[in-house]
Amino acid sequence: MTLQIPDNVDLDNTQVAMLVAGQLYEQGKLSLGQAAELAGLTKSTFAELLGRYNVSIFNYPANHLPRDVANA
Repeated sequence: MTLQIPDNVDLDNTQVAMLVAGQLYEQGKLSLGQAAELAGLTKSTFAELLGRYNVSIFNYPANHLPRDVANA
């Protein structure tokens, strides 16, 4: 995929990859490992950087909680 980012937007390729991976992780479309791979980072580095992009590492869908508590 090729993205055309305007010259006046001050982002490098790493930042763009992190933004996309972070959003897909936040939306539950990618696991932490998949998002880290997309961003070209290790899981630990990706997890550390999520806060800079206002994405919580604790991306747990609320609708899974009752099921998981019942199975605990």
